[in-house]
Parts: sequence; C-alpha cells; structure tokens
Amino acid sequence: MGSSDKIRIGLIGAGNIGNVHLQEFGKLGEECEIVAITDAYLPLAEQRAQQYGIRTVAPSPEALIERSDVDAVIVAVPNQSHAPLTIQALQSGKHVLVEKPMGLNSEAAKDIVRAQKKYGKTVMVAHQMRWEWLPLQVKSQIEQGELGNIYTAKTGWYRRKGIPGWGTWFTRKELSGGGPLIDIGVHMLDLAFFLMGEPKPVSVYGATYAEFGPRKKGIGTWGKPDWNGVYDVEDLATAMIKMENGATLTLEVSWAVHMNTDSSPFVHIMGSEGGAYLRGNEGMFLTEKFDRTVDVPLKAPEDDEGGRIRLSRHFLECIREGKTPWTSAETGLRSNLIIDAIYESSRTGREVKLDWSL
Repeated sequence: MGSSDKIRIGLIGAGNIGNVHLQEFGKLGEECEIVAITDAYLPLAEQRAQQYGIRTVAPSPEALIERSDVDAVIVAVPNQSHAPLTIQALQSGKHVLVEKPMGLNSEAAKDIVRAQKKYGKTVMVAHQMRWEWLPLQVKSQIEQGELGNIYTAKTGWYRRKGIPGWGTWFTRKELSGGGPLIDIGVHMLDLAFFLMGEPKPVSVYGATYAEFGPRKKGIGTWGKPDWNGVYDVEDLATAMIKMENGATLTLEVSWAVHMNTDSSPFVHIMGSEGGAYLRGNEGMFLTEKFDRTVDVPLKAPEDDEGGRIRLSRHFLECIREGKTPWTSAETGLRSNLIIDAIYESSRTGREVKLDWSL
C-alpha cells in the first residue's frame, strides 16, 4: 500500500480512552495515520500531538470533522456528545469509530442509525471485549455447533467498590445516560449477544438501585471526584431480556455492592449440547459425555496481540472493503434500546416491549 492509500484518522478526545486509540492505531502505521487531534482541553491535545507526532491540533471537533485530509473520525468524548459528533462526521462524509455507549439513549442511537443509512459511511462501536481471544475462541466453537441450541445466558459485572468520578459527568444522568448499566452493562450486553448469535431482543423486565452513590459510599479509583457535584444515577441494575426466538438473557451489574465478588466481568452461555463460562481472562467449555460432566479449560494463544488491535484493524478493513462492522450502528441501538427499557421498567414496575421503529 502506498502512503497515499493510508486511511487518515482524526481523533476527538485526547483523554484516557483516546490515548488507547493512539497507541493501537499507531501499531497499524502501514494502513493508517492519525493526522489530526482535538480535545475540550487543548493543551492535552497538544501534548498528545507532540508525543505521537500528529501534525494538526484542531481548535474544535467541528474544525477537525470539516478537514479534507481526514477520512475517518474516532469519537472518544463523554457520552452526551457521541451522537451529535458522529452525525456531524457522517454528514461530512467521514467514517466513524465511536466509543460505547453509542448513544446517550435510544433516541440518540436511532438518530445515528438513520444518519448512517442516509450517508452510507462506516459506523462502528468500540466494543473491545468481543475482540479478546477468549470470546473469539468460544464463538468459533459455538459456530461449529458445539453448544447446540443456546436458550439462555447470564452475564454481569459486579464491582464491589468502584463508583467512577463521583460528581463528574460519570454520575450525572444528563451527561452519561446512567450509571453502571450504561457504563459497564453495555459491554456485557454486547458480548452476550455476540456469543448468543445476535438474537433479536423483544422485551425487558428490570430494576435499578442507588444505595451507595447518594451517600458517597462505594467510591472507586477511576476519575477524580467532584464532591460538590451531582450523583443521580443507579449503582446496581438487574434485568431479564427476552428474545424473539424464546431465548433469555439475565444481566446484573454494579459499581458498588456488598457481596463476595472479584469484580471481574462474566458470561455464562447455556446450550442444549454444551455451555461456556467466561470470567475475566479465564474460560471453559462444559458438557456431558458418557453420563459424566466434562469441563475443558480454555488457554490463551501464545503471544496474543490483544483485542484492541483486532478491533482497530477491523475498523480499517470495513472502511476499505465497505463491510458492515461486527459492532454496527444497529448493535449500538440494540444496547441503547435495552438500557432505556431497563430504566423504564424499573420506574414503572412493568415489562417493557422494545420499539425498533426508526
């Protein structure tokens, strides 16, 4: 590939997650180049530009999006800006890799799906978990029929004491969209649907609780707290999701909870012929042979390059080949629809049917 064939990327958001994208796309220098960067705090963008040899620091997201030397944009900013910036980028003929959750809510997510259909560019949600070696190994076994009919699954992530950035955008619903449900629950939903074979969810029953945050308890180490700020989100959510094909998924997540947990994300996939269990970086297959239970531990491949680099490469591949990403705008909408429905179900005490109409 000649240098003129490289996909030119602009990064909006120079913070923690933006820095991860700089590192990962930096490893793919043959295929792409980060040509521009911006951040609400410009000195940080300038610092990253120096560090990574990025030639342009744009004064604003709008200025970056309008640049003719940018083919694709990475949106790595707080949740409330995901949809406006993604849509602006699509309107300017750019491809977009947007951090999770795709939208602040399902309305924002529908706006993105409509814009993607209208402008025909690639939109991919940065769900790195399904790119890790463990889910990919499990997925390949599922696709070979080793688990049979997958009829139910259970997923979750119980953090014992992990409320991030108390009082900052993380804990303000109008800026984040919610608490652990939208922060880490969105990862577990995406991963579970990937392993279940992407069934279509039709209804949700759930409940959310805020037992820690309002009392300034359960505080974690991520982000800097603002003790004069606001906490108006949940700190635990629990739900059951029903699929069109009759399968079910249970979801349980917390930022803070009094329970015996190692604070690792987990998924149990239950099929007619076998099951799979993933927790952190450990996994196993479970089945029955000769009237006995059989457990097969899964092993990481030698020198695994990591999920994030696979995610980055997939984004570039989808742009070049016009393929639909594994984590398309539709998968982002699915997560947002479910999350909204859990909040609504918690509020009304009733099961909520999902409205897929655009």
